[in-house]
Amino acid sequence: MLKGPFLDRNWMGQNPDYRSSDIVMIGLPFDGTVSYRSGSRCAPEQIRLASWGLEEYSPRFDKELAECNFHDAGDLEFPLGNTKASLKMIKENTAQIYSDGKKILGIGGEHLVTYPEIEAISEKYKEDLAIIHFDAHTDLREEYLGEELSHSAVIRLCTKFVNPANIKQVGIRSGMKEEWKFMNENKTLVHEYSELDCLKNKKVFVTVDLDVLDPSVMSGTGTPESGGMSFNELMGWFEYLKDFDIVGADVV
Repeated sequence: MLKGPFLDRNWMGQNPDYRSSDIVMIGLPFDGTVSYRSGSRCAPEQIRLASWGLEEYSPRFDKELAECNFHDAGDLEFPLGNTKASLKMIKENTAQIYSDGKKILGIGGEHLVTYPEIEAISEKYKEDLAIIHFDAHTDLREEYLGEELSHSAVIRLCTKFVNPANIKQVGIRSGMKEEWKFMNENKTLVHEYSELDCLKNKKVFVTVDLDVLDPSVMSGTGTPESGGMSFNELMGWFEYLKDFDIVGADVV
């Protein structure tokens, strides 16, 4: 028997037992519609490795990572080049997580992976589901280069299942004129913490595109945009969300 130790590719602090976990972290290594810089499909594996350089205790939240009781299920293996089949896999696995009484933490990958997650979760929560969307971009196009299934259309796609009145967007600084018109008409764009309070009676899914951060902080994104948040600014929003009923989340 080898003594090791051997490098563990699961996230540190995870519960190795799926059945007794409350949250299931699942890697979504898909970047099939990225329109500028590809490579986000490699992120789930790389951030797992990087996690082992962190401490498991957060002084900011006064919490140990293991207290979150999450299970790292690993990465889904997608059929390369087949967007629809990949999204179907995400939906099916997300639906299973909620059927088992758990919550999802999705790790992308590009932002289109949020769409099948929302589709699956909406079947459980229906009109009570809301989305809080952190991003540099509106993601409200109806299509991109003739393709409806695009990372730049993901939030518009999600409006098939979530009323725009239950969608709030934070950090947006880039998008087409018609997308800004949509935000203005539906009052989705917010600037102050308190503007999220209307969702406190909802089941909230939080989706975080890391390009919400300024490129000086987070340069390795698919479509970096200047003028973004600092890390501490983003953490301030997360701290405010501690009183919300968060039923799922992803980071892309």
